Amino acid sequence: MTQSSSIVPAMKLSGISCVFGTQKVLWDVDLSIASGETVVIVGESGCGKSVTMKVMMQLIPQTSGELKWFGQDVGSMKPKQVLANRLRLGYLFQGAALFDSLTIFENVAFGLRHAGETDEDLIEQTVIGRLTEVGLSADIRFKRPSEISGGMQKRVGLARALALGPDVMFYDEPTTGLDPVNSRRIDDLIDSVRQSRGVTGIIVTHDLRTVQRVADRVVMFYPRAKLDDSESQVIFDGSPSELAESNDPKVREYIGDELTSGLLAA
Repeated sequence: MTQSSSIVPAMKLSGISCVFGTQKVLWDVDLSIASGETVVIVGESGCGKSVTMKVMMQLIPQTSGELKWFGQDVGSMKPKQVLANRLRLGYLFQGAALFDSLTIFENVAFGLRHAGETDEDLIEQTVIGRLTEVGLSADIRFKRPSEISGGMQKRVGLARALALGPDVMFYDEPTTGLDPVNSRRIDDLIDSVRQSRGVTGIIVTHDLRTVQRVADRVVMFYPRAKLDDSESQVIFDGSPSELAESNDPKVREYIGDELTSGLLAA
């Protein structure tokens, strides 16, 4: 998806580094994500994908560099500004991360209540609306997470994230542990959210089928430990078809020849 350079990016990382002890997990990373774009971040384990997402959410602070949300430098924001802007960010956790002791209703309503919403009629309407949006019956709200399948739990997690009306959705390994049918359902929901809401999507995944189904753009990271400091950690940034056609040996090793035809046909 191409957008005018005059449009303020939803997320912009400039010279971002993240060092734990002596380990350089991220080093001098530049990345800009346009509003309304769906970007999938891929790469082998240990390459910094999840850390990048957590830095973008500010769940982990960067060691150095500048992060901007919607054109504003996060580092210069006051705590209340950070909180207000973070409410514009939704997060679907890898394991759904539902509260086992709460009903589905209370899980989806959790963010609304935490944000200060007290109108119970509005909360109920929002919960039912979001459950319906992710393809679940309203009756499921009376159940607990242990009473529904893993695929349903992922959809409840997405409903909870959507309840606050985010401008940006982060998806952490959204199809991990799901069978092909439920994986496709989650991918279809991610695409539906983008189509219906114009939400910016940032996805970390190992699943190249997700790349094929939902990505406008693919960004591939490579482990910092395997590179010189002068080499960019982002070894690919382009469309899914460009990924399939790449001659970079690091890219080819990751995607495998057996996936090329499928990506090109997508």
